[in-house]
Amino acid sequence: MTKSNNDGPGLLTLAEIKEFASFSAATQRYIRRSLDVAFDRKDAVALWSRDTVEATTIKAQHKFYDRLPEIRALIPDSSSIEDAEPFLAQLVTVSAFDLGQGRIDNFAAFRFLYERLIGADARPWLPSAFCAAASMPHLQPEKRKALLQSISEAAATAPGWSKRQPSFYPEWVEKVEAGISPAR
Repeated sequence: MTKSNNDGPGLLTLAEIKEFASFSAATQRYIRRSLDVAFDRKDAVALWSRDTVEATTIKAQHKFYDRLPEIRALIPDSSSIEDAEPFLAQLVTVSAFDLGQGRIDNFAAFRFLYERLIGADARPWLPSAFCAAASMPHLQPEKRKALLQSISEAAATAPGWSKRQPSFYPEWVEKVEAGISPAR
């Protein structure tokens, strides 16, 4: 059986789904919530908050994520330090907020989320933003250590990055009782 050229995008999407499935339930929940906040897909406070503390953090997340359009516009075209400064300064700030929420517990989950929040063009900058945000003093030393140890040498020293945009954007799925078929 021959392989079609059209199999590529489907296989890549399946790989994204499998990667998402490898994250903890708390990380999956935070990524879905974050995408709802970033793209105004749903009323994130009504959908995701289980208490007043969580409602407050979602409102704070909205304020941080208001910077995302500007961050996307600032993605550098070169690896120049001067071009990187305005982009990285804002990206690190938003990243530090997300890491401070305690639900993104490794570089893979961070990269997965930020490829969707910012886009594929941000990939070369994600290791440095992650390391900077993971090093900030608002995180407990044990958390900083675990986060920094989660980035592989390959991720930190990659010679190149794919320009392919992510295709899988996980969303909230309503639970359906077993044995009950959905209404048509």
